[in-house]
Amino acid sequence: MEIREPKPDEAERIREVVDSSMTSSFRLSPQQIDGITDGQFADEAIAEKIDDENTLLHLVETGEGIEGTAIAGFVEGRLEDEWGEVNWLFVDPEHRGKGIGTELYETATEALRDGGADHVCVTVLEANTEGHQFVERFGLEHDGDRRIEVAGESLVKYVYTDSDIDVELPTESRADESGDEKMAKDESDAEDAEVDEFPETETTDGHLTATSDDGKTVYIARDGEKSGTAAPFFITYEDEGHEEQYGYYCANCGSLDVSMDNMERLECSACGNSHAERSKESYDDSHL
Repeated sequence: MEIREPKPDEAERIREVVDSSMTSSFRLSPQQIDGITDGQFADEAIAEKIDDENTLLHLVETGEGIEGTAIAGFVEGRLEDEWGEVNWLFVDPEHRGKGIGTELYETATEALRDGGADHVCVTVLEANTEGHQFVERFGLEHDGDRRIEVAGESLVKYVYTDSDIDVELPTESRADESGDEKMAKDESDAEDAEVDEFPETETTDGHLTATSDDGKTVYIARDGEKSGTAAPFFITYEDEGHEEQYGYYCANCGSLDVSMDNMERLECSACGNSHAERSKESYDDSHL
């Protein structure tokens, strides 16, 4: 097993690892997976990252491929001021259980610190059902959320840090943006777009409220947020004092028609926005 930096002409092989890893372990649609691979790991994107002195890339190559060597894993890190961020880490399903994920993680964090990072964080897509337990093995704790745009959809990334760190987290990473998104952002940094985070709501006596299909007024708890694939969900109550829970409100479309199954998965019947609690039972310590 060899850990090294990738070459520009290896983008297609990297995409194959990314695609197989996400298909196996990520709770994403094929369109969302295509959006990530096309935006983050296209030939041009890989070449740009290789040329970017603030982006650190490493891959694992083994001699176990059908035609000789095979790329078994890939990790991407980025330096953002005093922070180093492990932004993506993938291990091909056929090569899991060999410690490749751990080797990539340790290589990336060491390279980030050698590059000048005072602190290191790790970001994991909410939909990565196995990645959360993987990073928690290293003593990291969920310390915030970040939203990224993928193929026109908003996805949530969890930010993990060492529990002893008491400094402000980086709010976003340029590594999460495709080339087109970076260009668009550069062109519009001075413009503040106002987003309606609570569609189909009113303010009633200082309380944020919504009206159900049968005309009932429900009260939305802004501090009762659960992340969603498109926008957050918020707990709703039948009373101003937030004592009798009514259900959930979808901030993507404003609907109260949100169902929860016995695994505590939320889904909006109106727009398909969804949320799933992470299950530690789904992770095997030897998986990566």
